[in-house]
Amino acid sequence: MKDNPLVIKLGGVLLDSRDSMKIFFDFLSTYFHNYSRNLIIVHGGGKIIDDMMKKIGMNINKINGIRVTNSSNIDIVVGALAGIANKRILSYLKRNKINFIGVSLSDGDSVLVERSKKLDFKNHTGIPKSGNPKLLFDLLSKKILPVVSSIGITKYGELMNVNADLAASALAKTLGADLILLSDVSSVLDKRGNRIDSINREKFNALINDGTIKNGMIVKVQAALDASEVLGKSVQIASWKENNEKLKLLFNGELSVGTFVYK
Repeated sequence: MKDNPLVIKLGGVLLDSRDSMKIFFDFLSTYFHNYSRNLIIVHGGGKIIDDMMKKIGMNINKINGIRVTNSSNIDIVVGALAGIANKRILSYLKRNKINFIGVSLSDGDSVLVERSKKLDFKNHTGIPKSGNPKLLFDLLSKKILPVVSSIGITKYGELMNVNADLAASALAKTLGADLILLSDVSSVLDKRGNRIDSINREKFNALINDGTIKNGMIVKVQAALDASEVLGKSVQIASWKENNEKLKLLFNGELSVGTFVYK
């Protein structure tokens, strides 16, 4: 088993399914109480944001799968991610007697966040980079599991929505950790539905051009490639739906069950 920390990015429909949450966090409890590897959870919560915006009649605007976050909706995004999604995860950790704390990217300057320069000054889309590991290492030394929402704060005090995959990669860089992107998608698949063991940027572009990779998977693999470049090592895309034995080996760094993405 590896002795460096493991950053687990949770995504997909997991946060919206009580049954799936129970199954996954029952496994996580068993792992947490029986293995010494330090874990950090990073999460988004896109569907929760969408549901909140629909309830109050706000338009949902995305470009190439990326949410447009601005001054009109940033408070909704913060409430959904740092509030509902974060506390929903904490509630399952509490049930499983796991010591936890809910934080954002900017607590302790763990991840530094700047406003995206590709957009205008009204946007609230943040670009993350590695920060100070002290707070999180202090928590991990006390066997406390940090649950990190993908909300950041700039040095000017501006709230920013950060892509959760990129947030997880910046956090992994901060801690010298490995990174697994867990979602409802088990791996990148070829046209026959078979698992692609590994993928780099050249292969990624070819698979987009021939229509194998499309829609939301483009965003996910792009984020994984960016994360791999930041970390200088491969990143694994896998599913929380795998059985407990496979998840255990995956978390220990002893098994590949998804797709390795490397620069």
